[in-house]
Amino acid sequence: MTYLPYGKAAGGSWPVEITPALAGWTYSGLRVADLGATSTGATSTAVTFSTGEEEMLVLPLSGSCTVTCDGERFELAGRASVFTGPSDFAYIPISTDVTVEGTGRIAFPSARATRRLAPRYVPASEVPVEIRGAGQASRQVNNFCAPGVFECDKLVAVEVLTPGGNWSSYPPHKHDTPNEGEAVLEEIYYFEVADGGLGYQRVYSSERGQIDTLAEVSSGDVVLVPYGYHGPSMAAPGYDLYYLNVLAGPAEERSMAFCDDPRHAWIRSSWDAQAIDARLPFGRTS
Repeated sequence: MTYLPYGKAAGGSWPVEITPALAGWTYSGLRVADLGATSTGATSTAVTFSTGEEEMLVLPLSGSCTVTCDGERFELAGRASVFTGPSDFAYIPISTDVTVEGTGRIAFPSARATRRLAPRYVPASEVPVEIRGAGQASRQVNNFCAPGVFECDKLVAVEVLTPGGNWSSYPPHKHDTPNEGEAVLEEIYYFEVADGGLGYQRVYSSERGQIDTLAEVSSGDVVLVPYGYHGPSMAAPGYDLYYLNVLAGPAEERSMAFCDDPRHAWIRSSWDAQAIDARLPFGRTS
């Protein structure tokens, strides 16, 4: 199953818990915690766990939190929502006991790893923001844990924000075949949609295997991409779309290298004559 609506991937106290075993692959994972008020009126303001064989990030989607691990304490200021700009975040290494306390929705992108790196904190001001595409393919990428930006053993994670009516993850691309210029990666899409709206996500077959998904997505939904071309991610008019991409693979060197669907690769050249959507960037003016 590649499409998991919110609640379908719940595990224990986690509203979203994607493990390599659940996904049927080897590396990529994601957990999401809702800290604060619950549907029953109770409050759960902290989660405590061990990272085991996974390196992990603590990324506020909304709200703020305190992260305690390995004798370190990181105060994450967080943000009001994913549409108000990048958040600060913390890195937690493998084999670490951690407590996260606060309020709001907190994401924990993860990957199975072997090297144990030091816990670290990164302020929001140091997150690189990139605008890709043009016209109705304009979108914003917050490259907070991209290769060459932040050091991990296996984990790669970025945020993509797409204004209502625009398309991202476009042209469709893949990273499932080992060759020069293409990395093999397992990928998770985790979605938030502004104002209770909706979007759509497409995943389809490549030479690696058969897959056919066109999912209507809303906040909290997950799409898994074990292989195949993925894109476009479509933001319905009137509703801005956010997704968190979590990626990891077998290569020793982290990479996000991809291969466009050759039928649609020409789309990139069409952007030269188009202006970037004036609604971008979200939440940052410099």
